[in-house]
Amino acid sequence: MWRGEKHTFDVLKEKVDPKAKYVWFHAASLGEFEQGRPIMEHFRSEHPEYKILLTFFSPSGYEVRKNYEGADIVCYLPLDTPGNAKRFLKLVSPSMAFFIKYEFWWNYLRVLKKKNIPVYSVSSIFRDEQIFFKWYGNSYKHVLDCFDHFFVQNEKSRKLLSGIGLDNVTITGDTRFDRVIDIKNEAKQLPVVESFRGSSKVFVAGSSWAPDEDIFIKFFNEHTDWKLIIAPHVVNEEHVKQITDKLNRKTVRYTQTDEAEAANADCLIIDCYGMLSSIYNYGDVSYVGGGFGVGIHNVLEAAVWGMPVIFGPNNQRFQEAQELKAADGGFEIKDYDDFVKIMSSFMNDAHHLEECGVKASEYVASKSGATKKILSSLKFF
Repeated sequence: MWRGEKHTFDVLKEKVDPKAKYVWFHAASLGEFEQGRPIMEHFRSEHPEYKILLTFFSPSGYEVRKNYEGADIVCYLPLDTPGNAKRFLKLVSPSMAFFIKYEFWWNYLRVLKKKNIPVYSVSSIFRDEQIFFKWYGNSYKHVLDCFDHFFVQNEKSRKLLSGIGLDNVTITGDTRFDRVIDIKNEAKQLPVVESFRGSSKVFVAGSSWAPDEDIFIKFFNEHTDWKLIIAPHVVNEEHVKQITDKLNRKTVRYTQTDEAEAANADCLIIDCYGMLSSIYNYGDVSYVGGGFGVGIHNVLEAAVWGMPVIFGPNNQRFQEAQELKAADGGFEIKDYDDFVKIMSSFMNDAHHLEECGVKASEYVASKSGATKKILSSLKFF
């Protein structure tokens, strides 16, 4: 990150076209990028007269997306100092700027406001515990005055901002719903996974960790009428071996099998990255890992395919998980007994399984459209 920030100004000097009009998107990391991506791509499609500058703070975002073709320039955003902000915005003077979700860079925002460049906060969520809403946070509230408009995810965020005198707010929802729908529409066909599935019912576990695997592997070692796909969050030889040691059914690895062998296997381990969103297409019930650790991963990638989503107990901070549960498309487990109860209900009642899958996909569809709402509200110069 330090090396990348150091070279940002050289990158801008080399790549910025002084005759072009730029729109700047800033994402802290990969998750925020995925939220901003639908806006970037729809913006590029509808307004090709603008070029796009994409910046990251975290290496986990930049290193993965530094070759992203949807942007004309991708670089780090140097630390938020007055000097860096002035230098950065002298090299590229964007027509407008988007800060995604939680990004509040005081010096950059002050320079943008001074230059009368419109700034938008998109897919943002505000919470009571943030300093802006504390009695001692008055001086910090001024950073929010630099935004021309807030496109927030929910009513609570609107009320919090209104409580400190900010009414330039529109509730648009979360652009991640648009993103997972786009991903679904662009999903890859996977012949090996297709052959593996055959005519069987399939349980897909995505982004799983060892505590997740201990639960569902134990169940499917005993219930052999369903097949099992495991796409672990960490893909390395040690973890893959841990998984295969727990399984007592015929197991193959995606990178080491072919269609014929996969068709005769009971369990398929996805030992590579970048395929999970397409793999959910081949499941009947999904499980999203992380709920027995720091927090669940992306439940929307599974729900968009129209199947129920199971996850562990650490899901309280995730609004989409709470709403998916309320819609009867998502199901929380706290232990193995909970998992047995939920999976047995799906296995023994085809109508219940189908109904919960429909509710999951309907939930995602009902929350889509944030990208369109945001783009239709923008002012162009």
